[in-house]
Amino acid sequence: MAGRWNDLCATQYLYGVTSRVRQSFKVEADSGKQRATLPSDSLYDTPSHKHRIWFMLSLTETIEIAAVVTGAVYGVLLARRHGMDFVGVFSVSFMTAFGGGTLRDVLLDRHPLFWIRFEHYPVLVFIVCAITSLIRRTPGWLHKSLNLPDALGLGLFSVAGTQAALDCGTSGFVAIIFGVITGTFGGVIGDIVCNEIPSLFRPHTPLYATCAFTGGLVYVTAIGLQVPAEVASAVSISMIVLLRLIALKWNICLPGM
Repeated sequence: MAGRWNDLCATQYLYGVTSRVRQSFKVEADSGKQRATLPSDSLYDTPSHKHRIWFMLSLTETIEIAAVVTGAVYGVLLARRHGMDFVGVFSVSFMTAFGGGTLRDVLLDRHPLFWIRFEHYPVLVFIVCAITSLIRRTPGWLHKSLNLPDALGLGLFSVAGTQAALDCGTSGFVAIIFGVITGTFGGVIGDIVCNEIPSLFRPHTPLYATCAFTGGLVYVTAIGLQVPAEVASAVSISMIVLLRLIALKWNICLPGM
C-alpha cells in the first residue's frame, strides 16, 4: 500500500514539473513571436535610404557623391598611366574612391559601409570607368597631371569624413583625424596597387595630409561658431584644394625631423 502511494506521489510530481516546463516553453515561444513582429532597425528595411531622389540628398551625401566621382577619375588616370586594362582601371578606381571612406566606417563602426548602404556609389564608379574606356586616348595634359583630381578628391573626402565623424558624436579633434584618413587613404591604396610609394609617405613631398588637417580644423571651428554647414563645407573644401595646389606648384613641404 505504501509503495503504491509513493508511486502516485512521484507520478503527480513529474506531471507538475512537466506542466511547468511546457508552460515556460509556451511563454518563451509567444514572446519570441512578439519580438519577431517588432519593427526592425535595419537600414535595409527603411526605404528612404534605398529610394532617394537626388534633390533630397543631405549635404554629406552630396559631398560624398562628388568625392566618389572625383576619386574614381583619379583612379582611372592613375591606372591608365600604368597601361592597365578595364579590370585594372575599375579596381584602382574602386579602391581610390572607397578606400578612405571604408576605413572611416570600419573605425567608427558604421554598418553597412557607405558604398553598400548607397548602392548608386559603385554604379557611379562603373559609369566613370565605362565612359573613359570609350576614350581611346586621354588628353596629354590630363594624362600627365593628376594634381587637379587629386586636390579635389582630397578636399571633398576630407570634409565628408569630418562631417561623418561629427555625426557619430566624436570630438572635434577626432573628427579632423577621421577627415584626414578619409581624404588620404584611398590615394594610398591606389598608389600601392600601382606599385608606387604612396605620395603621403614620400620624403620631401608637397603638403598633403596637412592640407586635409587644416581644412578639417576650419570646418570644425566654423561649425562650433554656428556657421551654416553649407558655408563651412564650401570654405573648407576650397581651402584644402587651394592649399594642395599651391603646395604642388611651389613644392612646399614640411621640414624634416
